[in-house]
Amino acid sequence: MWGYLALLPICLAVGAIAGVWTVYCGSFPPQSCIFGQLLNVGAAMVAWICVLRYLQLREWGVPKLPNQLCLGTGFLCALGASIVGNFQQTNEVSTHRFGSFLAFVAGVAYFWTQLILLHLTKPQAQPGAPWIEPLRLLLCGACTVLMVTMMVLQLWSLRSAAAACEWSITMLLFALFGLLAVDFSHLSGFVIGLQSRPASGPQDAAHLSSL
Repeated sequence: MWGYLALLPICLAVGAIAGVWTVYCGSFPPQSCIFGQLLNVGAAMVAWICVLRYLQLREWGVPKLPNQLCLGTGFLCALGASIVGNFQQTNEVSTHRFGSFLAFVAGVAYFWTQLILLHLTKPQAQPGAPWIEPLRLLLCGACTVLMVTMMVLQLWSLRSAAAACEWSITMLLFALFGLLAVDFSHLSGFVIGLQSRPASGPQDAAHLSSL
């Protein structure tokens, strides 16, 4: 039976995709206000998911430094999304584009880093069907190709085509976050255990403090 924390990535993916399409071209009020609020809430949810994922990867034996690097890229993705929501293209185009670039690059790097770390550590506790990892690999590859294509199209001043790539990357990144619901399916007991388990000795205490 799935834990309640699996709902977090699902709510992010479904809510963000539905919300973004509902307020499409949200550069002017009131759509811009709704768009900004959606991305701010989404950024907070991304940060929360990244923290939970950090704890989970830590429990699976992923080394601390690369795990922290992965967490940092996730936070940068959340920051970029918040910047995009608060600096609309019609008001502050350079800051808006910087936020988009940060969110896309950091978001894609976040999931590539996870794929590499999980491939190297091969945790036995990782849930999900065998096709989940190839699907993530496919989505990450598609994001990377679309991101490079978007940059080239921007240089060629083909902004409509570049915007289509941008929206496609957004949808794929939300889908990647949504897939984390599979990994979070049994996470509730794990997190409660981390919070409530008393340290039985110096090694346990050091382990909990390092989280």
